[in-house]
Amino acid sequence: MWIDGCAGALGGLVTLAIGPWLAGVYALPIELMRAHTAANFAYAAYSLFLASRRTRPLPALVLLVFANAAWAGLCLRWAFVHAETASVFGLAHLLAEAAFVGGLAVAEWRSRNVLRGV
Repeated sequence: MWIDGCAGALGGLVTLAIGPWLAGVYALPIELMRAHTAANFAYAAYSLFLASRRTRPLPALVLLVFANAAWAGLCLRWAFVHAETASVFGLAHLLAEAAFVGGLAVAEWRSRNVLRGV
């Protein structure tokens, strides 16, 4: 969860700092970069909050897994929707993020009992 939260925070910082430039390089709407920024910060806050706790309720972990899976799905959807207009870099970013976040969802689901800390 620490890796998950730190990755979200780093992603938020990067898109906050260079989002308009990335939107140009990726040939993606600036609104998508802004949504990325907001979602990354919100997700990082939740994930790091959970990581800092000694024990975690199962519903809180299920929400974390669901959020990762939903974000992976959104990234895939955006890659599909913008496939004809996005640059290869934009599509690569969306697909790589979907794979990374989807992998985190699977890992966290498989480790949910350990992550509970009970």
